[in-house]
Amino acid sequence: MLIMKFGGTSVGSASAIEKLIQIVSAKKSCGKVIVVSAFSGVTDALIGMSRVAERGDAFDTMLAELGRRHTETAEALLQGVHRAAAIAEIEAQFAKLRRVLDGVYILRELSPRSLDYVMSFGERLSASLIAGCFRARGQEAEYLDSRKLIKTDERYGGAKVFIEETYKNIKKYMAGCLTPQIAAGFIASTRKGAATTLGRGGSDYTAALFGAALDAEIVEIWTDVDGILTSDPKMVKDAFCIDEISYSEAVEMSHFGAKVLYPPTVQPLFEKKIPIWIGNSFNPSAKGTLISSKKVDNPWPVRGISSLGNIALVTVQGTSMVGAAGFSSRLFGSLARHAVNVILITQASSEYSICFAVIPGDIDGALAAVEEEFAAEIRNGLLENPKAQADFAVIAVVGENMKNVSGISGKVFHALGRNGVNVAAIAQGSSEINISAVVAMKDEAKALNSIHEAFFLSGVRSVNLFLVGCGLIGGTLLDQINAQRETLAGHYKIQINICGLANSRKMIFDGGGIPSAEAKALLEASPDVFEINEFTRRMKALNLPNSCFCDCTASKAVAAVYETVLQAAVSIVTPNKKANSGAFDYYKRLTDYSRDRGIPYLYEVTVCAGLPVISTLRDLRLSGDRVLRIEAALSGTLSFIFNNFDGKKSFSALVREAKAKGYTEPDPRDDLNAMDAARKSLILARECGMPLEFSQVDIEPILPQACFNAPSVEAFFTELEKSDADFEERRAAAESDGRRLRYVAVIEEGSARMRLRAEPAESPFRSLVDSDNIVVITTERYSRLPMVIKGPGAGAQVTAAGVLADIVRIARTLV
Repeated sequence: MLIMKFGGTSVGSASAIEKLIQIVSAKKSCGKVIVVSAFSGVTDALIGMSRVAERGDAFDTMLAELGRRHTETAEALLQGVHRAAAIAEIEAQFAKLRRVLDGVYILRELSPRSLDYVMSFGERLSASLIAGCFRARGQEAEYLDSRKLIKTDERYGGAKVFIEETYKNIKKYMAGCLTPQIAAGFIASTRKGAATTLGRGGSDYTAALFGAALDAEIVEIWTDVDGILTSDPKMVKDAFCIDEISYSEAVEMSHFGAKVLYPPTVQPLFEKKIPIWIGNSFNPSAKGTLISSKKVDNPWPVRGISSLGNIALVTVQGTSMVGAAGFSSRLFGSLARHAVNVILITQASSEYSICFAVIPGDIDGALAAVEEEFAAEIRNGLLENPKAQADFAVIAVVGENMKNVSGISGKVFHALGRNGVNVAAIAQGSSEINISAVVAMKDEAKALNSIHEAFFLSGVRSVNLFLVGCGLIGGTLLDQINAQRETLAGHYKIQINICGLANSRKMIFDGGGIPSAEAKALLEASPDVFEINEFTRRMKALNLPNSCFCDCTASKAVAAVYETVLQAAVSIVTPNKKANSGAFDYYKRLTDYSRDRGIPYLYEVTVCAGLPVISTLRDLRLSGDRVLRIEAALSGTLSFIFNNFDGKKSFSALVREAKAKGYTEPDPRDDLNAMDAARKSLILARECGMPLEFSQVDIEPILPQACFNAPSVEAFFTELEKSDADFEERRAAAESDGRRLRYVAVIEEGSARMRLRAEPAESPFRSLVDSDNIVVITTERYSRLPMVIKGPGAGAQVTAAGVLADIVRIARTLV
């Protein structure tokens, strides 16, 4: 015996029904029961027009539209006498439905019993029509009104089935019946014959009841997805189909929101070890998911991650709970008497508090139950008034292979923690098949993606990048990401998704990813005007896991939002020096928050572009070494000028050459004031633990004040030329002593100073070429022979490469 069930989308149109007929016709089983749902959306429409009638409003248009949909489907599928018979049946059913709704309209009353009767029309209409379609194609089929066989109590809207009586009815009816039965799902009746419904997903339950009663070989559930997926594909784009799963795992996943399966479905079949197969009627060749009693091999310890959104937490706490035998019995007994369904329970080991999850509609009932049961304790101050909080979601990590495997919980909560997902409650049964965490509703998708990536993506680590600044550095970074994409994905299993992008004028967002090759063009075409607070608001609203904010500007306004970005559990990568060279208190708040919360804040590129200066200082200090002195040439512009100041050209001529080669800002005074180098020296001093402010950096001026007072760049050069003789005199004096001029930052003994020094031949600063930077670090361990880090300290390519390296570094921490 084969039982097949087709959901609402699988019968929702003429083309879908044609596919259904093809699928059923291909099955060679000698006995078949085909359970069908109402057309997609019909049950909601029936409820809607019932509510409209109850309010005394006109429902005629809604009723006519629903009738037209069924009639048009019949016309598309049937011809001749078959069409006429089907349309006559549809019209007869809608006439009955109208009479019921007229009664509701007149009385302004809609009882649960009446609503169940109205809802039953959906499945009856679809099953009757589909049975006629089979017969019109020369195939035997009979319409089966399931109300005749499935008997329930009078709990309308979610009736409880009388199992033994129902099984007996089904067996008796089906004895010797070889004609395929097209059974209406979802509906049943009381022993008095009143229509009832089986609750959400009740058509699955109908199929399970038939399967268990008839000892079916298998129950097939056809829907609009390829099977049970590792997570909800609407929230987790990388979710994939599970080939096989055990009953226990299916029950856990379906209880916590896996919508392919309705939880009670599994129980009747579980008891008889009848397998269930989930398939896609729109893709019948897909493998689907087989649910059975056998333990299934799984390459991952976790089978899937599901979620149940829109739940509330109720907390009960007080001293009267501690050591009080029977407290839990009283609590949950009172909840049961008030018909409150408890989804999840967790209790502190101190016994001082207990919390449980319910649907929002049960909050009032839960609070009333607790207050009624424990009125004396509350009155005497031994128990606090119960508290309820809404807008939560339960995340359930499910898998039989989790049993006795250490580290699973750690991996789950590490994934949540590093993405800033706060866990309000935790529950795990002794079977170790399910770890459940309650999180804020707004974090549901982020939590699912974080855990799913941690367990299922075979080491693939993704970063969702939000880039501000697409000028020289940011634009080069985009080019490098695009060029390196395949290598990162193929060899290092790192994926960088550009989800937000901005320049000084525009911004663009796409949570699914902006193609890196088209990013600049798409940004230019965007109608959205850039504003940094709006950019960060939209970034946080997307609430993506593994988010990284990258600031490739030199803007104080952008640097000012770093703190709120970190507080949103978003990592930061930046070459912008403004935050770390501004107020010391702000620098400390950023670095402390990053360290304490484990949220990366990476700024390697703020000093010497891609050279590993800051990371080296951190490693030295972490290993217990103490930095005694740092000497450094930190300006590429000043390095070029003084490296080439050998007497062959005047000082002003070298400045003009540096400007022509793009080594300086449009106004060279922005480099020759040494402010940029001073900011870098301040950052290095702070990294060594010195609480300095920028005003405490002692800067020796390179230029006379008249150069800075000049009203234009050309006027500046005129003033500078007047100083050529002074510069040459100083150079010649150094040369006569075998020395060369270099502008050097010195950081030691709690101070930072910038000096124009005459360096001897053996000085490492004499080895500099062109615009190279150099950092000489003297520590307790590196005292006789200081550590030297040297290389290009400026330029779009090396700076962008350093930024990309920090982004990749963040990805590599996602383990």
